[in-house]
Amino acid sequence: MELKLLLIATLLGVFCCSIKGNECINANAKYCGECIQAGAKCGWCRHPAVSSRCDELQSLLIRGCSLADIENPRGGQRVLLDRPVTNRLKGADKLRLENITQIQPQKLAITLRAGEPQSFNLKFKRAEDYPIDMYYLMDLSYSMKDDLENVKNLGTSLMQEMTKITSDFRIGFGSFVEKTVMPYISTTPAKLLNPCTGGLNCTSPFSYKNVLKLTSDGKRFNTLVGKQQISGNLDSPEGGFDAIMQVAVCGDQIGWRTDVTRLLVFSTDAGFHFAGDGKLGGIVLPNDGKCHLENNMYTMSHYYDYPSIAHLVQKLSDNNIQTIFAVTEEFQPVYKELKNLIPKSAVGTLSANSSNVINLIIDAYNSLSSEVILENSKLPEGLTIAYTSLCKNGIVSEGENGRKCSNISIGDEVMFTIDVTATGCPKMGKPETIKIKPLGFNEEVEITLNFICECDCSSGGIADSDNCTLGNGTLECGACKCNPGRVGRNCECSSNEVATEDMDRTCRRDNSTDLCSNNGECVCGACECKKRDNADERYSGPFCECDNFNCDRSNSLLCGGNGLCICRECICKPNWKGSACDCSLDHSTCMASNKQICNGRGTCECGACKCTDPKFQGLTCETCPTCPGVCIEHKDCVQCRTFGTGEKAERCQEDCSEFSLVKVKDRGELPQPNDAAYPVMHCKERDANDCWFYYTYAGVTENTPFCPTGPDIIPIVLGVVVGIVLIGLALLLIWKLLMVIHDRREFAKFEKEKLNAKWDTGENPIYKSAVTTVVNPKYEGKF
Repeated sequence: MELKLLLIATLLGVFCCSIKGNECINANAKYCGECIQAGAKCGWCRHPAVSSRCDELQSLLIRGCSLADIENPRGGQRVLLDRPVTNRLKGADKLRLENITQIQPQKLAITLRAGEPQSFNLKFKRAEDYPIDMYYLMDLSYSMKDDLENVKNLGTSLMQEMTKITSDFRIGFGSFVEKTVMPYISTTPAKLLNPCTGGLNCTSPFSYKNVLKLTSDGKRFNTLVGKQQISGNLDSPEGGFDAIMQVAVCGDQIGWRTDVTRLLVFSTDAGFHFAGDGKLGGIVLPNDGKCHLENNMYTMSHYYDYPSIAHLVQKLSDNNIQTIFAVTEEFQPVYKELKNLIPKSAVGTLSANSSNVINLIIDAYNSLSSEVILENSKLPEGLTIAYTSLCKNGIVSEGENGRKCSNISIGDEVMFTIDVTATGCPKMGKPETIKIKPLGFNEEVEITLNFICECDCSSGGIADSDNCTLGNGTLECGACKCNPGRVGRNCECSSNEVATEDMDRTCRRDNSTDLCSNNGECVCGACECKKRDNADERYSGPFCECDNFNCDRSNSLLCGGNGLCICRECICKPNWKGSACDCSLDHSTCMASNKQICNGRGTCECGACKCTDPKFQGLTCETCPTCPGVCIEHKDCVQCRTFGTGEKAERCQEDCSEFSLVKVKDRGELPQPNDAAYPVMHCKERDANDCWFYYTYAGVTENTPFCPTGPDIIPIVLGVVVGIVLIGLALLLIWKLLMVIHDRREFAKFEKEKLNAKWDTGENPIYKSAVTTVVNPKYEGKF
């Protein structure tokens, strides 16, 4: 048995370094391609002697697979185009647009393996004197009449301001009103000619008109805009979304250049219609997002519905157009919400007559150009991308904030780290292409993605190999890749045979309904046990009925850490027993200080004392909470043997002869704990004569008792009497003193009140005469 335990312990030691939750084993890969797609740490062993071929590299090496036999392809990357960013200064020699570079690198090829990220750095730098195309799209409904007057001189004024930013600036102009159907406009013949009332001359309503293609001639802008007339419509929201869509997709008619900053200024004093509102006019076809300009007029407004916001966002992003909404203060909240949905857009407050439009455009452009936001094209299935930005002042951001940097000035350089990770292989493993670019710019990074879906050794497979049971498979990377209809490690079985009831019956234990005890698969009539995430845990047995991880536990440890779990039963190490190997056979822990097992008062069970006498407790049955103390227990015997007195004086020889007694003359001669070779318990007891005597539990005691003398009664009585007399006299004196003080205070008070009296002391002030004299008012003294 000891030899068997040693062998099992050695085998477990071999796998001690396996990592729990092994994704490689959990994948249950049968071929090398499946294995390397299970995770970046997974390798495939081509050596035929290794049973579990797909595992982490360290585990394969421990099992005896050499590095030369391990397939572990890694991903990589190559830079195909890496032009440095342009260090161009304003006023220097003018460069061609295609020679200006703001993003680096431009092309890469990346090889991806599942679970292994590939990282590269992307540099962005705002070039000075970068060309700008700006298209001014204006609402020409009647409420914008006074605004049109100020816009007529916008061309030359804006040209002058923009020369401070770039020497290559072009401007265009377009206008919009509304769809030319009811209920948006009045379709009566007279209103179609002149929608305005009160004798005002207005132009016919229209949806969108491209007035001026992008040009560098500011005077021509002023001339053509000066010829524009106001129109009118019935409802408050305008058809501006139709116009924005045409400006975005009609690049040739608008005149957008490729490698420039594209700005669209949208000026209005009203809200907007969007997808679904066209139903009011009987228009149900969704906007197709295509250009429909004929003679610079949008001709399909009555046919297609307004575009949705999402559709508009897509087209503006595809065409690298940054939008500036110049709207009146009343509609600021509406367009600010719209701005949150449209990347690289800004909102400015337009004055009542558009007099501040130039400052608004300059401020909005500076706001847009000071922020760079990266976006990527649609990712293939199973691909993820993560951004980390290193912006000005060393600010590092991750996640969604890792896509952007703010407060970038001209000439500032920022860096992005981009991680591309594949979670698997796309269908057929074909190369894919994705693009990453800063919003509002035409420049982009083109990334060609190649995927590692198979091992290099797969190309050297031997078809119809003899190692695969009568040539029923291809020997590929040391394992058989079975032909259709064949299964098994060596393709030894037909898939039709495996599915029969007879084959399944041999995989059931004791006619059970469970195949392979629900812990494996029945292949060719034999059980192939499942593999666990933890390589140390295994199912075994002909029916996978055994395992090494479902044994009893103690202290959260399998078999208490004192044995091995074999077929769900703990095989304990020497000196241990029990279902969880938690019962120790070592009696050293039960040994008391007197070298007796449990102090002779109990039995040692599983390394702990079990006291036979319930009065005793403790690790070795050494304490008795309800027993009298040692001193009290031996008091009578010590007294009778030492002094011949006490309750046991008459039977001292019979009851107190079990211990030896050593007498000492003085208490100081008793042994102390530090000079005794045995435990010492000091005792102090009183006898019937109130005499104290001292002894130790070791049996050493002093020879004579210590008897205290009684008190002297006469001095005590005299002291008490004298004390009482003195206290009485003191109290009488205090009382007499208080009375004298009180009488003197009362007499002084009387004398003071006597001096303050105001009446004559010879006459009683409260006396009243009994005679009353009455005088007749008519009496004149005559009789």
